[in-house]
Amino acid sequence: MGLFKDYINAILFQEYGGLGESLSEKKLKHMRLFGYDGMILRNLYLPADRDQTSEIDLVYITQKGIFVIESKNYSGWIFGNDKDQFWTQMLPNRQKNRFYNPIKQNQTHIKWLLSYLESEVPVFSLIVFSERCELKRIDFETQRTGICKRDELSGTISEFWKHTEDVLSSEQIQQIYKKLEPLTQADEATKQAHIDNIQEKYAAKPVEKTDAEIPQQSRICPRCGAPLILRTARKGTRAGKQFYGCSSFPKCRYIENIE
Repeated sequence: MGLFKDYINAILFQEYGGLGESLSEKKLKHMRLFGYDGMILRNLYLPADRDQTSEIDLVYITQKGIFVIESKNYSGWIFGNDKDQFWTQMLPNRQKNRFYNPIKQNQTHIKWLLSYLESEVPVFSLIVFSERCELKRIDFETQRTGICKRDELSGTISEFWKHTEDVLSSEQIQQIYKKLEPLTQADEATKQAHIDNIQEKYAAKPVEKTDAEIPQQSRICPRCGAPLILRTARKGTRAGKQFYGCSSFPKCRYIENIE
């Protein structure tokens, strides 16, 4: 019964990531109608060190600088601060899951963005959660950082906008866009290498424990950073067997079989 409830919670309370990014993009396009003009790019694969990549969900290039948006499509209660390595998600059934600190995650994205641009353009870090979650206790002092739910995105950007001088001309915005736009055209090999690198970095398991002994709440998807959920295969050659599947399914289809 417990496994069935976990599965239902994943369906009812977890928003699909691709849809979340699309809705955030629509918010940005709507803002342009009210004078917050800018150019939008999605899913940029930036070159990082050791031939790796760093993926950005959304960038909004404006006269105020560049807004780098990390989309987190979690439900439930969210707890965390800028110093923790991991934040916590609590679902309605009291199950707790951990995910990598999105402030630190976006700081890495910004580092490689500025390196690629070879510029000191002001950059704002925005962590945008689904409307289905509740930000219960979020503490941070990081500069040029905003954390909000998607329905608060316009207001969050407007606050930065009001207190920031114009730094980019229309021509400079176009130049940055043209330089970054090719990074949205990553081929499948680049995307797979990115997934493999994340898996190697975050999915290492303690050697003294078997897969089945690692607590479910400590399992993080190596592809997208969402919690992994214990499930049971209903059909196919593994019907009746348990596996860990990504809670962001169907955007992310990562699984870990339990032998």
